[in-house]
Amino acid sequence: MMDIKLKTGLFSSFCLILLFACHDIKKTSVEPVKIIFDSDMGPDYDDVGALTMLHAFADSGKAEILATMASNRYSLVAPCLDVINTYYGRPLIPVGSPKTHGVNIGCSQHWTDSLFSHFPHKIDSTAQAYNAVLLYRKILAAQPDTSVVIVTVGFLTNLNDLLLSQPDSLSPLNGNDLVTKKVKKLVSMAGKFPEGWEFNVKEDSTSSKYVFDHWPTPVILSGFEIGMKIFTGKKLITRGLKSPAAMAFGIAIPFSKEDRNGRMSWDQTAVLTAVQGPKFAFDEVRGEMIAEPSGFNRWINREDGRHTYLVFKKSPQALSELIENYMMHEPITLQ
Repeated sequence: MMDIKLKTGLFSSFCLILLFACHDIKKTSVEPVKIIFDSDMGPDYDDVGALTMLHAFADSGKAEILATMASNRYSLVAPCLDVINTYYGRPLIPVGSPKTHGVNIGCSQHWTDSLFSHFPHKIDSTAQAYNAVLLYRKILAAQPDTSVVIVTVGFLTNLNDLLLSQPDSLSPLNGNDLVTKKVKKLVSMAGKFPEGWEFNVKEDSTSSKYVFDHWPTPVILSGFEIGMKIFTGKKLITRGLKSPAAMAFGIAIPFSKEDRNGRMSWDQTAVLTAVQGPKFAFDEVRGEMIAEPSGFNRWINREDGRHTYLVFKKSPQALSELIENYMMHEPITLQ
């Protein structure tokens, strides 16, 4: 009979080998989520927190940022996107912006001016950014089929124009067919559920209606009622960090009495859902969002619906802490 100590030792060694093997499989089998981030950065500052989170996910290997798009024609949107990308060591991430039409809304708290003047960047005006539609087409054409997740936390201007785009030297497909082939899903901070008015939908209501009527892949919607219960930023601005997020929140939070407990965190929930998946923190209601020409949105429950909207599974307090921790992420070189 084999000595019991030898048997135990062999079993322990086998378990250790199996553990390491499983660990290696887990590390190599999880591909980063390919993300295009589309933002109206300027009217609010939760966009800064959202893009900071996305860089934190990228540094951990959970996300790959393919591009950052401005959906707002305000002159400092693209420069601020470039500031954040550069701060986190990714200055080559391309930045796009609308070229033919779109909303132009500035920043009442003037944190965009501070980021522009304080941090390195190579883009000095939103007008200098790439044509957003051409950048979308170029990037999507180069990616594997059904591999890209688009995250919108602003106006739907660029996505409207993408769907309406025609075949060109970048792709023989029109916009609708290119999205169908290359996009896995759209995650959008848009709407109020089951019905109501929401800023991102209302400000370019024509584009919103077209996108939500015609988008050909699954759509996950994080509504106004989700972000309004998640407060972040107070911890961020007391930690002595020198990041763009710390500066933006540090300037803007004292600006408004409604932010005394932190800023409502709409855009961060879309990034969290895009990278981690909705089941990580939320349940989903399936159906169809109807965007009216006025910008008002309604909801129809439907088992075979193309859309879902989020409802809380984790508590807003737990999500506040989680999101704020991501927002306090520092570049790898500073860690």
